[in-house]
Amino acid sequence: MTEEEFFDINGNTISLDCQSHSEFCKEFTVSVPKLSLRKVMNYTCAVWLTAYAVFFATDNTNVLSAAIIVTLVGMMLHLHFVKIDHESMLIIGSLGIQISASYASGRESTSFIEMSKVKDIVINEAIYMQRVIYYLCILLKEPSDPDGVSAVVPLFQSSKPRLNCLEEVYKSCQDILGQS
Repeated sequence: MTEEEFFDINGNTISLDCQSHSEFCKEFTVSVPKLSLRKVMNYTCAVWLTAYAVFFATDNTNVLSAAIIVTLVGMMLHLHFVKIDHESMLIIGSLGIQISASYASGRESTSFIEMSKVKDIVINEAIYMQRVIYYLCILLKEPSDPDGVSAVVPLFQSSKPRLNCLEEVYKSCQDILGQS
């Protein structure tokens, strides 16, 4: 089990945890820092100060109530649907690949891809916000054409690790795919 620090595409620190369960089974977990209390306080203060300004201009107390409700509901939705604490990929040479994401609220999302459907795992590049970024993806086989690709499944979409982190995962995945 090794854990190394890397950076995401925005320069924030992320960690990569590599666990080798056997020669044909490895798990990679990319973790991002927890939600910053300072950031939450800044957003909350901005919404509430705006609500107080509108309240003083209109003398309508419903504005303050709405601001409190919007802030609380917005934070709950953000924690449950948007903020991912860690993403993991478990690759088992003869069985398949399991992709998981754990949200800040505790909710988990998991999907599984059978190895018979996997053509390859590659590092791809994309243009994102006027920058070229790299991402790891699984190429799925076209059922009717063995040389074709039916779909591309991107990995670690939320954490967006930089190339040096992706290379670590890629090399280990290629070792397992080469043995199976």
